[in-house]
Amino acid sequence: MPVIQLYVSLFLFSALTLKSPIMPVTLNMNMAMPSWFDIIGLHPSAEEDVTGIKKASESIKALIEQEVHNGIPSHRIVLGGFSQGGALSLFTALTTHQKLAGVVALSCWLPLRNVISKSFSHTNKDISVLQCHGEADPLVPLVFGSVTVEKLKSILNPSNITLKTYPGLPHSACAEEMMDIKHFIEKHLPPVK
Repeated sequence: MPVIQLYVSLFLFSALTLKSPIMPVTLNMNMAMPSWFDIIGLHPSAEEDVTGIKKASESIKALIEQEVHNGIPSHRIVLGGFSQGGALSLFTALTTHQKLAGVVALSCWLPLRNVISKSFSHTNKDISVLQCHGEADPLVPLVFGSVTVEKLKSILNPSNITLKTYPGLPHSACAEEMMDIKHFIEKHLPPVK
């Protein structure tokens, strides 16, 4: 059985996958790069690009709507992404009114976590989330993943939130992580008969 089935129509592994816009990024000395939103700093109390995050999330919601219009039930869609793509996937899943199958969040954080309650849609309060993080990630340290999991457990069904960590893994992926993702997708998107 293939890892990604026909009905897994949205899986955002990176900002480049869906052709994110090219924009100046504050953290990158304002140099232009593919980015869903501006990153001002990489620490838990850093200022966030509220407008950019919400605009990027609306773009993903429009893609979900397009897939639903094309006949894919929203409960057969898993959002996922790496780093900024994972952050955007989490935020979108928590704010969409479409019932989703799950979220795979790799080496990322929950954007706007201090104000997410104002935008939270209870549609996905029971959504399953697989969060994976390298223990040696120097760009998005593991503390971001830990803080995110605690926040998710406070607003979602805690038994549906899983954090997997990988010793020695930097801001990257590994074979064990890919197998964990494969098992998550197979569990939450069983084959269509």
